[in-house]
Amino acid sequence: MDRGPSALSPEARVRALAAISGPGSEELDVLVVGGGVVGAGVALDAVTRGLSTGLLEQRDLASGTSSRSSKLIHGGLRYLEMLDFGLVREALQERGLLYTRLAPHLIRPVPFLYPLTHRGWERPYVGSGLLLYDAMARFGPTDAGLPRHRHLTRKAVARIAPDFAPESIAGAIRYYDCQVDDARLVLTVARTAAAHGALVANRVRVTGFVREGERVVGVRALDLEDGGELEIRARVVVNAAGVWTDEIQAMVGGRGALHVQASKGIHLVVPRDRIRSEAGFIVRTETSVLFVIPWGRHWIIGTTDTPWNLDKATPAASRTDIDYVLNHVNAILREPLDHEDVEGVYAGLRPLLSGESEPTSRISREHTVVTPVPGLVMIAGGKLTTYRVMARDAVDAAAHSLTSSGTTVRDSITHRVPLLGADGFETRTNQRVQLSRRSGLHLARIDHLLGRYGDLVDDLLAMIEKRAELAEPLDGADDYLAAEVVYAVTHEGARHLDDVLTRRTRISIETFDRGVRAAPVAAALMAAELGWDDARVDDEVDRYLRRVAAERESQDKLTDQEADEARVKARDIL
Repeated sequence: MDRGPSALSPEARVRALAAISGPGSEELDVLVVGGGVVGAGVALDAVTRGLSTGLLEQRDLASGTSSRSSKLIHGGLRYLEMLDFGLVREALQERGLLYTRLAPHLIRPVPFLYPLTHRGWERPYVGSGLLLYDAMARFGPTDAGLPRHRHLTRKAVARIAPDFAPESIAGAIRYYDCQVDDARLVLTVARTAAAHGALVANRVRVTGFVREGERVVGVRALDLEDGGELEIRARVVVNAAGVWTDEIQAMVGGRGALHVQASKGIHLVVPRDRIRSEAGFIVRTETSVLFVIPWGRHWIIGTTDTPWNLDKATPAASRTDIDYVLNHVNAILREPLDHEDVEGVYAGLRPLLSGESEPTSRISREHTVVTPVPGLVMIAGGKLTTYRVMARDAVDAAAHSLTSSGTTVRDSITHRVPLLGADGFETRTNQRVQLSRRSGLHLARIDHLLGRYGDLVDDLLAMIEKRAELAEPLDGADDYLAAEVVYAVTHEGARHLDDVLTRRTRISIETFDRGVRAAPVAAALMAAELGWDDARVDDEVDRYLRRVAAERESQDKLTDQEADEARVKARDIL
């Protein structure tokens, strides 16, 4: 199969590193450090402006915050309540752009119920907020594409969500937002950047900056796959390291105007049949809101919002965190959930801009771009939904350095650049029955592939046509096909078992055994593509099993400190 320029294959990684750091390599216009959604977005923005661009990630694409979110593309109702109208309007405009133009194959509309627990004042108060929310979405540059909110009586709520405890609510308002597989969004943005010429390499850790006087002119880095030391030259380095921003600032002598506070948010995943409801819903907490979000055959429930000052690579959910989420969601349910209902748990860190001591639930989700020294741009803050705006602002800041040396930098065009898989998505969706008949796959399988790959479904079907065994469901995780594991290696930059089970698929949170049964099967499929011997396969499986065991142990601990000590026993592969 022709893998093409967008494929993040093992060979493409070797070529990318040779092009940016090998003998005779040329200086890049822009080098991005950090392979989360903002870093991938910066790479796409820069390369589509005609700038030579590289992207480095020390672990796996989306291995940090960008794979551990609530997986919502939304304006943020609670920011509306905080009167942050600018942030909400901007996010709603980006939601419309992603859903209608840039990534219709990845973005899905989701109905939510906002339960009303007080008679009288609450319905007009919440209703006026949702009226404004809908209006902000509709009067932007793109069509919102979603239905308007609607008021519901208690009887109507009982039909939609029969598992709500009737005595706990006085009615509800139904409104719509969108969701996305966050890790897949990051991967797709990065692959789109690569398709346009960006050089992308994961498992490369930046260890320091190359300086000429005050100016940053590149980075020193370590290839974590083979231990090779690299020097990569660039006219501008853009740091998009999220919660690691302070550590990057320390590499330039602590010079920088940003201070990032890591805030931990945890989510639970439970089977869909545990809560009978046709819509997601919101539960108010003392400081924020809790989302209960439909996710295929599951529900995602979260999140918390608490300071985290421990290991940033492996944030851990404690039993206290899990109890907090369960207690709040149970307040509105007929049949309470307990720990036995929980399939998966994940914890992530939000990079919040902080300038004073205040609760993390009140710190700004807006973003800031600074240039602490010449040749270095740093961006922090923000939220998943507005990644494209953040990326545009970062490249605009980089443009000041580039134009001063005579380079013409064009305006951002990413609002007109569909992500990989989007162009033919509608056509392939219309052809889904023919695709099912031609491939022999059940129609539900075709729908699953279309919702993950868009028109790139052609790549997977071509792979299955050549290797019929890849059409088989993955043992232990039959929502996914064997072909998806192989494709993750050949086209999506997966280098380790954890990459596949945690981010290319979501098996680690969607199965009660956390992917333990699927691990050896997936590792064997990867081995054939990556040339692993039996010892390497055993090592990958063992690492993954130890990680699962450490996470389970951490989730039995009462405090963050105890949970962190349990989790770091099995560090993620670096």
